[in-house]
Amino acid sequence: QVLLVESGGGLVQPGGSLRLSCSASGSIFRTNAVGWYRQAPGKQREWVAHITWGGSTNYADSVKGRFTISRDNAKNTVYLQMNSLKPEDPAVYYCNRFPSAPAWGQGTQVTVSS
Repeated sequence: QVLLVESGGGLVQPGGSLRLSCSASGSIFRTNAVGWYRQAPGKQREWVAHITWGGSTNYADSVKGRFTISRDNAKNTVYLQMNSLKPEDPAVYYCNRFPSAPAWGQGTQVTVSS
C-alpha cells in the first residue's frame, strides 16, 4: 500500500514563504511524474504543479513565477517552494502521482493571514 506524507504547511503572512515536502513509500514516485495539488474550502481539488522523473516542470498559471517544484529521487521526496504567498493560496496541499492515482495522503494545511 502506498503511503504519501505531506509536511511543511503552516501559517504565514501574505508575501511570505513556505516549503512543502512530500515523501512516499512504495513505488508511486518511481519513474513517474509527481504533482502537487490543493483544495480550498468549498472548492474542488486543483492541480498546482508537476515534475517529471527527468525534472521537467509545469505550473498552474495562478502560481507560475512564485512556486517551484523539485524532487530528490534518491530520497523519494518531492518539494514545493512557495514564495510570495497570496490570500488566495490557502488550502490543504497534497502530493500525488501526475496524473493522480486514487490514493491520497492527509495533506498539509497552508494558511495565509496577516
